[in-house]
Amino acid sequence: MPTPSRTSFKYFLVLVPFFLCLKGTAQEIKRDSITQLDEIVLTENLETKKATGITASSTVNTQTFEKFNPVDVPNVLNQISGVYLLSGALNTNRITIRGVGARTPFGTDKLRLYFNGIPVTNGTGFSTIEAFDLENLGSIEVIKGPKGTAFGSNLGGSILLNTQSDSENRTRISNRFTAGSYNMWKDNLLFSHNEKKFSLSLSYNHLETDGFRQNNRFVRDGVLLNSNFNLGSKSNLGILVNYIDYNAQIPSTLNQTDFEEDPRRAAANWLAARGGEDNRYTLAGLYHSYDFTENLSNTTSVFYTYLDHDEPRPFNILEEITNGFGARSVFQGKWGDAQYSMGGELYKDEYEWSTFRNLFRDNNGNGSLRGDQISDNKEFRTQLNLFGTFTYAFSEKFSAQLGLSFNQTEYDFRELFNTGDANTSAERDFDPVLLPSAGLQYRFSNGRIYANVSRGFSNPSLEETLTPDGIINPDIEQEKGTSYELGTQLVFLKKRLFLNLTGYRMNINNLLVAERVGEDQFIGRNAGETRHQGLEIDMKYAWNPSLELLISPYLGYSFSDHSFVDFVDGDDDFSGNPLTGVPRHRISSGIDFRHTSGIRLNLTHQFVDEIPLTDANTLRSESFNVFNARLNYRTQISQNFTLGVNAGVNNLFNTRYAQSVLINAVGFGGALPRFFYPGNNINYYGGVRVGYVF
Repeated sequence: MPTPSRTSFKYFLVLVPFFLCLKGTAQEIKRDSITQLDEIVLTENLETKKATGITASSTVNTQTFEKFNPVDVPNVLNQISGVYLLSGALNTNRITIRGVGARTPFGTDKLRLYFNGIPVTNGTGFSTIEAFDLENLGSIEVIKGPKGTAFGSNLGGSILLNTQSDSENRTRISNRFTAGSYNMWKDNLLFSHNEKKFSLSLSYNHLETDGFRQNNRFVRDGVLLNSNFNLGSKSNLGILVNYIDYNAQIPSTLNQTDFEEDPRRAAANWLAARGGEDNRYTLAGLYHSYDFTENLSNTTSVFYTYLDHDEPRPFNILEEITNGFGARSVFQGKWGDAQYSMGGELYKDEYEWSTFRNLFRDNNGNGSLRGDQISDNKEFRTQLNLFGTFTYAFSEKFSAQLGLSFNQTEYDFRELFNTGDANTSAERDFDPVLLPSAGLQYRFSNGRIYANVSRGFSNPSLEETLTPDGIINPDIEQEKGTSYELGTQLVFLKKRLFLNLTGYRMNINNLLVAERVGEDQFIGRNAGETRHQGLEIDMKYAWNPSLELLISPYLGYSFSDHSFVDFVDGDDDFSGNPLTGVPRHRISSGIDFRHTSGIRLNLTHQFVDEIPLTDANTLRSESFNVFNARLNYRTQISQNFTLGVNAGVNNLFNTRYAQSVLINAVGFGGALPRFFYPGNNINYYGGVRVGYVF
């Protein structure tokens, strides 16, 4: 475990290249060069923002994606300060925003995920970012905290995935192929056609890899269709279909001894059962936009989602089917010096799940074998969100925004396995919640300052609403909290230096705790209060040592002072302890070199501080530094044909580290508790990209 002095020294080493470049004698940058810079996460004028009004958000786009392996979603999202994606495998991801969601045992909840404006978070609040291919995306926008009134007001915030847009009047076909370590190869084939009244984008992607660990193979196929029809000067109709079919083995977590001796191992019980999951996921959406006048427009979408999920685990075999459907409608308008938006979102899903005994121990080493059925359940879930915002400009520089959202959540649980008195069917309707938000913004010559106060909530997950006996827990309540945020965005040195500084504080009441009482059994309850406060700093500098070369160092720093204010668990009082699952310090930094010849070199770095693994803070993961590098070259072969090649290496210094952790792990049957998901060792990849414009 590093001492504070060693940790501080690591921070200093990371800052050195940034300030060396900052102090360099740079030539004056022409305005044309500024337009060619990579996106700056915190400058809104470089990306079309989806967040409403003056709501602050952070965006990364394709230029950030191309710094990493095209399967490396964690490193892409972790470029945004305050956002931390812990990844145990390609199919095992947990996204936390300002510490919210860090206590979730598996998966991502307490935020809302949208794909081209369509909500893709399920009825209990879980989101699966692995259902989307990074190479199909044009940008990822993150609204941190509950200030995103139009996107659910969840305590964690909202993540908006947006597909790539193409320029008008051209038809093109492109193919991106990547191969790398662990027998990984990926291919993305795209056809797009764009004209004045019609656009079409159709892509097919395939990914397969054996993975770094035992029982870690992943195979995915996907098709994405995105089309838009111009029905007139005021009306547009769009169609979106995303289909994913993937099979993923699950190596699961390791105890500390196995993690230190051989991180390639899979957990013994998961390896013996050949545990994994099969998923077939479909999203279909139809959306229509209409301009009533110059000052009033509406966008309405209807959508359907389907998930067929099978998961053989050592303790049982789970079979799930989820049918989800809903609608979202938003009106946006202007009224004098004011802008307003109002709308609603209805999401309903039907979730069916059954479990069966897993007889893998009796299957002669051939893995999982389905035995007798042990449960059969169905749940109907409904979420209604109504929202409105009003933004008024008192002057060219000073604006204010008020927002209000309403949420009503209902669960209707049907137990289909038992009858009579043994049947545990029940309904659980949560009290309606009103969630206000208020923001201020003041612009000046080289930036802006903004402030926000907002109220948010999180629904309990399925496991938290049910006891291990499958009985609805009538006492479980929603988490609720109030967030305070103050920030500034600044541009210095003739638009060469970009700086964003944000401070926040959020108190969350009725903290949801999922206590693990069995290999697949949790008890959900509300247990006290947490305080989330921190500081986020993002900087980027653009330096032209010559007319042909652009050098851009950047730094993102997250300071997270998150703690339990009031948390008593039986005879244990954890009040005052740091919040489990959150690193106190985190840095994402790097330096980009771009040459007019088409060569681009990206060097990236991530530092993650030690993470408390138990509520008592008796065990912590070790801090780590991981360095990556990627070299790209792109050239125009002819007027119609482009060629690009790239090569990269991840974990340059072969660091052994935990890329994700499981908090409060419990050992069963005398086994040691398993806390750690090992990160990949040093690995390599390379790719070719070809494109043809007709």
